[in-house]
Amino acid sequence: MSAWLGVVCRDHVRRGTQRGIAQLGHGKRDGLARLAAGDWLVCYSPRTSLRGGEPLQAFTALGVVADDEIWQAHEGDFHPWRRRVEYLPDAVETPIRSLPLDLTARPGWGVSLRRGLVPLTDDDFARIHAAMHGQRVPA
Repeated sequence: MSAWLGVVCRDHVRRGTQRGIAQLGHGKRDGLARLAAGDWLVCYSPRTSLRGGEPLQAFTALGVVADDEIWQAHEGDFHPWRRRVEYLPDAVETPIRSLPLDLTARPGWGVSLRRGLVPLTDDDFARIHAAMHGQRVPA
């Protein structure tokens, strides 16, 4: 089991959690193919909306990849790749700057998020998971 951070605006995260799916990298297949059934996916939203949204910089959803199937949806001219994710319904939106993370300890940490999907350390995942469930965050 691995834990991953997927970078997705909050509007798209909300649509994904309602449908029980994940879509990364503007619908590209590559990021989804790195995930395996049983992996954790933490959604991080730099903005509320893709275009013109307000800055947010928060973890907005948390779930487990349900299976190994990747499929292509058909939405008019748009054919994004997707995976099933079982999102935890009680996860609380959590600002990234509220947690002491290895991910944000380096200057320019935001640049690494431009890839759209980054692996999380076990310690970072434990802190994020605890914070999103209203628990005391390990130091």
